[in-house]
Order: sequence, then C-alpha cells, then structure tokens
Amino acid sequence: MTDALAKLESDRSKLLGEFLRLGDLRPGSITAVVRRCGKPTCHCAKAKDPGHDPQVRLTRRVAGKTITETFPNPAALRKAQQEVAEFHRLQQLSEDLVGLNEKICTLRPVEQQRGGWTEQGKKRLLQSFKKLPGK
Repeated sequence: MTDALAKLESDRSKLLGEFLRLGDLRPGSITAVVRRCGKPTCHCAKAKDPGHDPQVRLTRRVAGKTITETFPNPAALRKAQQEVAEFHRLQQLSEDLVGLNEKICTLRPVEQQRGGWTEQGKKRLLQSFKKLPGK
C-alpha cells in the first residue's frame, strides 16, 4: 500500500468518526415571511405599511409534498436552526466521504490474475448488465 493510499484511508476513518458525532438533524429551509392578513380595515392594508411581524417557517418536502412548520417561540426556532445546520453538515460530510472514496478507488491497485476475459465470462457479464434495473 502506498503512503498516499494509507493517508487517504486514515482520513476516511476520521471522517467516518464525524458521522458518529452528528446531532439531531432534519432537512428544510428556514425563512421569514412578512404577511398581510387581508382585512381591509387592518393597518397592514395601507400601502406603505410593512405588514404584520414576520412569520418564521421551516419548509421541507416529505413524500413529494411541501410541509411547512411555524415556530411558537424563539427557542423552537433556535432548535430548528441547529437541526437544519446539522443536516447541512451531514450533506457536506457525505460529499467529502464520496470524494475521498473516489481517490482511494483510483489509487488502490487492481489484483493481478492470470488470464483475461474468456468468451463465456464476457457473455455472463453482458447478461448481468441486461438484468440491471432501468434497462
């Protein structure tokens, strides 16, 4: 094993340890939405009025549907912000892990075997590709 390969494997082990340290997480986006209630006599109906206080929402997709959650208090918002940030950390760790593994796969030598492809081996290989999903 080369020094570069050993270093990459060590980096991968450390990175996998980071996955174990992930906290509570969930996907989504947190946004603040300023709204108008629609009542013609309300202050928000006036042209230059900024509207009602912003509503902070977490929006995410579940089974193809958009789910929106509002927060009852600032503590609930802070909790959700930490969970979404941790989800983004998971995504970054996953990208880093795939990148490291690609480098490892490139550097890892192929085990040498005698002979090459046999005609029967080629036919089996082609048959296995025809059975893959989406073919």
